[in-house]
Amino acid sequence: MKFKSVITGASVVAISALALALAGCGSSSSSSSSSSSKKSSSSSSSAKTTKVAKLTAGSKMKAGTYNLEEENYSHGYRTKMSITVNNNGKITKSSYDQVNKNGKSKVDDTSYNKQMKKIAGTNPKTYMPKLNKTLTGSAATGNVGSIDVVTGATESSKTFQNYTQQLVQAAQAGNKSTIKIDNGAKMKDGTYKLNEKNYSHGYKVTFAITVKDNKITKSEYNQVNKNGKSKVDDAAYNKQMKKVAKTNPKTYQPALNKSLVKSSDPTKVDVVTGATESSNTFIMYAEQLQNAAQKGDTNTITVDNMIFSE
Repeated sequence: MKFKSVITGASVVAISALALALAGCGSSSSSSSSSSSKKSSSSSSSAKTTKVAKLTAGSKMKAGTYNLEEENYSHGYRTKMSITVNNNGKITKSSYDQVNKNGKSKVDDTSYNKQMKKIAGTNPKTYMPKLNKTLTGSAATGNVGSIDVVTGATESSKTFQNYTQQLVQAAQAGNKSTIKIDNGAKMKDGTYKLNEKNYSHGYKVTFAITVKDNKITKSEYNQVNKNGKSKVDDAAYNKQMKKVAKTNPKTYQPALNKSLVKSSDPTKVDVVTGATESSNTFIMYAEQLQNAAQKGDTNTITVDNMIFSE
C-alpha cells in the first residue's frame, strides 16, 4: 500500500501540480490524511459525514471478513485484528485489539492505561478506538494513507498501518485465510522483495531488503517509471521538489535506505522532513518485508496498490 502520490517531472503539467501534491510527498496507493476517535475497541461504519477519497486504480476489496493475528506475546499481549468489508468494497467494521493469554484486552488494563496516559499522553483505551474508527471513515475504501499516527502511540500506529495494509491486500484478493504474523521472531537470511502493481503519476515502488544474521544488510527502496528509470534521476522533478519541500527523491530515498540498514528495525526509521508520506510508505512496506523475513518467505510481494483521487 502506499501514501499520497507525488507527481512525475516528465511533464510540465505534472511539475506545475507539484506544490499541491507535495503536502506529504508520497507515491501511490492509499493516500490523504485525517484522524478520528471513538470510545470502543471495535467500530462500525459511519462514513456519512466523512469524506472518502475515490478509488481510481487498484482492485476494490471483496466482501467478507478478513483476520490477522500475531503468534507471539510481547510484554504479555499480542495483536488480533479483523476488518469486515461490504458488497460496495467498504470497510464497515474494524476490530484491532491487543489481548493477553486470558483474552483480556489491554483497553481494560486499568493500571497500564493510567501509567501510559501519564507518560505518553494517550493509552490503549484512547488510541485503539481512534485507529479503528479511521478504518470505517476516511480509510473505508482501503485508503491506508489516510490513517494518522496517534501522538504518543507512534509504534502502535505504524503497526496498525502495516497490519491494515496486509488485510486490505487480502481483501482485494478475496483471501480469507487468517494472516499469521510471527512477531518477535528472528529474520531469516535471504532477499525479500515487494513491488507495487500500479503506477501513480508515472511511478511505482520497488523495494528489496537483504537479511544476514538477523540484520538488514541492504535496503533498495526505489520509485521507477514504466521504463525502469528511477525518480532519483528525474532532474526536473528533483529540482522543483527541492524548491517546494526542501528535499527530493535524490535525498530522501538514500536517507531512508541508510536508516533502515543502520537500525534493522522499520519502526526506528526516521521520517524525512518534507517527505512525510513517502517516509510512512517506506516504513509500512519495510515492516511487511520484515514480517516476510521472520517467516523466511522469499516470494515477491505484489501490492495491488490503490490510487485515490487527490
